[in-house]
Amino acid sequence: MSPSTLITNIGELSTMDPSRGADAVLTDAAVVLDGERIAWIGPAAEAPAADEIHDAGGRAMLPGWVDSHTHLVFAGDRSTEFEARMAGEPYQAGGIAVTTEATRAAGDFDLTRLLLARQAEAAAGGTTWLETKTGYGLDVEQEARSARIASTVVDDVTFLGAHLVPAGSGPEEYTDLVCGPMLAAVRPYVQWADVFCERGAFTEEQSRRVLTACRDAGLGLRVHGNQLGPGGGVRLAVEFGAASVDHVNYLADSDVAALAGSWRDWDAQTGSGQPGTVATCLPACDLSTRQPLAPARRLLDAGVEIALASNCNPGTSYTSSMNFCVATAVLQMELSVAEALRAATYGGALALRRHTGADEDGKRAVGSIAVGHRADVQLLNAPSAAHLAYRPGMPLTAAVWRAGKRVRKP
Repeated sequence: MSPSTLITNIGELSTMDPSRGADAVLTDAAVVLDGERIAWIGPAAEAPAADEIHDAGGRAMLPGWVDSHTHLVFAGDRSTEFEARMAGEPYQAGGIAVTTEATRAAGDFDLTRLLLARQAEAAAGGTTWLETKTGYGLDVEQEARSARIASTVVDDVTFLGAHLVPAGSGPEEYTDLVCGPMLAAVRPYVQWADVFCERGAFTEEQSRRVLTACRDAGLGLRVHGNQLGPGGGVRLAVEFGAASVDHVNYLADSDVAALAGSWRDWDAQTGSGQPGTVATCLPACDLSTRQPLAPARRLLDAGVEIALASNCNPGTSYTSSMNFCVATAVLQMELSVAEALRAATYGGALALRRHTGADEDGKRAVGSIAVGHRADVQLLNAPSAAHLAYRPGMPLTAAVWRAGKRVRKP
């Protein structure tokens, strides 16, 4: 059995637990971690005994980041493409092909080593639950390999064979491949499926075929949508009951209304009811591609739950820093600190449907600090979480526990 750990003298504890309402932020607090679970939360003066004690020294604590959108299984470098984009070249989805070539050429050992290094880097920055996608193999063997490798390292794996039509393939022929042999090959390793519904990638009708096949195969659904311009991604995501639609840079009023309508059976204050389609905003990607930042404020005001994610990938967002994403959301996307923190923790858990569960069903919730939830917490080198935006770019991650175990710096 793992020893229990009392983390005490927490100056500000942001639980992100909606059931606490106005009491979701505690001061002079303590938390007990027992194995992989959170066993106790409350005033430091009333904390029970534990095998080990960690003095937080008045620092702020919050849940570990839940990064619900990454592309980490890759080899190669696209810094030249980045420089060209900064010099004025427009972003186009076709850049994925460069990474596909490098990834196919890498061996299993190298791809696993690179993925482990990226996971460790993210964890050291406070990320305790991580999703990643396939999508740089783009044939049956390579997509299955990527899914298999990802399943040994990250928490949620998404099948993204519908990332780009590779050179030498026709769009309809390749869509058939994604919906048939490729889906069958990756199915043992993945929980989710995604499709890049965008000009230069997959049309609305092709995306519909992919989502239908993956839904019928029992996978949860996600959509890359409305990144480079208006399109059908949001409409499809809501129609299919997808857990999230990601990017959402270009939204018509009808898109916002559709997303808001998907949350009609959800109580945001208690976290009860049927969750709708999360709008996942990717601010680091928006800055790197010089797209307009996703309208997070507009979405929240309409009643849409949002998530913040890093979109860590080699072409358009080569960072796993959720601290940076939170700071950007506050400084440039009109979110309050509390709203940005919720989006990067509880919002990410909603986008992965990992927001519920405790001891009674063996599935531990992530993204919030509550008794019975997974022991994923982080301490900041600051007295309050506001410092993430108040001191942008500073290395504020002081300590991280992932499933109750202290994370070491890579």
